[in-house]
Amino acid sequence: MMKNTIVSNENFKKQIDNQEVALFNLKNKNGFVCQITNYGARIVSCFVPITDNSALDVVLGYDSIDDYLKDDFYLGVIAGRYANRIAKGRFMLDGTDYSLAVNNGENALHGGQKGFDKVVWKARLFANENDEECLELAYLSVDGEEGYPGNLTVKVNYSLTNKNEIRIDYTAETDAKTVINLTNHAYFNLKGAGEGLVTSHDLVLNADYFTPTDAGAIPTGEIRTVSNTPMDFRVPHKIGERIEDDYIELIQGIGYDHNWVLNKENDVLSQVATVSDSASRITMKVYSTEPGVQFYSGNYLNIQNGKNGKSYPKRSGFCLETQHFPDSPNHDNFPNTILNPNETYSQTTIYQFEVK
Repeated sequence: MMKNTIVSNENFKKQIDNQEVALFNLKNKNGFVCQITNYGARIVSCFVPITDNSALDVVLGYDSIDDYLKDDFYLGVIAGRYANRIAKGRFMLDGTDYSLAVNNGENALHGGQKGFDKVVWKARLFANENDEECLELAYLSVDGEEGYPGNLTVKVNYSLTNKNEIRIDYTAETDAKTVINLTNHAYFNLKGAGEGLVTSHDLVLNADYFTPTDAGAIPTGEIRTVSNTPMDFRVPHKIGERIEDDYIELIQGIGYDHNWVLNKENDVLSQVATVSDSASRITMKVYSTEPGVQFYSGNYLNIQNGKNGKSYPKRSGFCLETQHFPDSPNHDNFPNTILNPNETYSQTTIYQFEVK
């Protein structure tokens, strides 16, 4: 039996914007279960098998679609058209100044007031060549939506592999030059959702550098070494070990909420992070083709009505959002986020779970 109850499909039957919302259950041969809704393309639950007859749900979420409609924390979503922040909601492209919907102080965050997290995606279930269960989610972001140029066709494919992986493959095409940055914003707690804080988790990030930010969480443009700072996770450190250090980046963010520059070559799929919890014995490895990862230690979490009546207080979940860098359209020294017509945006991220 599951340690936490699987969310009911009935609680997700609803029409939004004349589109049908549903909850989809993917399962592999090991009993690994992932629940995803097409509202915001969100991961709702992730049950990692602990023994032959028990599993632990390690993703923060809600019991019903009505709760997700009130969510302000981006639980489990695909964030876009531009994940993370764009300063003052503005950028220049070929001499044209684009003004975006602003929703995070004076900045644009995760796509704007109605980003990809607040729309209903078209869903298709299928089995891949390895007979693994997959869910394809598709969305058309029309020209001018939230201020972004171009009609952008996006597909996100969730695969539940027999290696106990959630594999996420993203593709997108546009009919006009635009900017794009997609990521998944799942909050994980390897003790189990609602089972305490993540500060005791051990974290490794394969990154020698990070991008410092100003008080509004916008990158300054500097790419700074992690050496001799509490941002250095090249060897294991507990998330809470240095989180209260007298270091300006942690003071401004009330903890970790920064982009790390990953040690990798171009868009090669490689391991970028490892998180483990000694109590549950679960280890999560993260692989990605992306150049950066936003590590967020859940500093602003304050949820009273999570799954199974559990609360999610500050630092009860962490995010590892593989991505291009925040505010890249305004920094020439950051990896390019421009997508042209006749090009295909593509990236892959994998969350793999092991019990030791």
